[in-house]
Amino acid sequence: MPVDELDTRILRLLLEQPRTSVREYARILGVARGTLQARLDRLERDGVITGTAPALSPAALGHPVLAFVHIEVTQGHLDEVGDLLAAVPEIVEAFSITGGGDLLARVVARDNGHLEDVVQKLISMPGVVRTRTEVALRERVSHRMLPLVESIGRPARG
Repeated sequence: MPVDELDTRILRLLLEQPRTSVREYARILGVARGTLQARLDRLERDGVITGTAPALSPAALGHPVLAFVHIEVTQGHLDEVGDLLAAVPEIVEAFSITGGGDLLARVVARDNGHLEDVVQKLISMPGVVRTRTEVALRERVSHRMLPLVESIGRPARG
């Protein structure tokens, strides 16, 4: 089910004021608390809202180095390698991809030496053929959802 204008307003509030109560959201939006709760439940059930955990900074946790590691995998071993990646705490995300490589992992590290250790661990995994690492220098656009939510809430142009 697509999100409607009220859903868009709810999502915007959740993004802009994540620590506000459901009762306060309902007051701000001018809807009944039950209506708001039903909408939130549906948005969660439909997978639009995927979590409510706080956003954490790897840098503040002592891991300021960010790298993207392309991983080429032996044919037929994608699932096994994916399971092995999940056991590496420095891998904060991993995706199956098209193009150069089979997997793309977002890796955080304490320093460049630690990053090298993590990459060496990846290279030694059964099923990994080779890796290519790109180190991020500076974040230019931080993870965000509000512009997307706002674009969905706008009427389509003719």
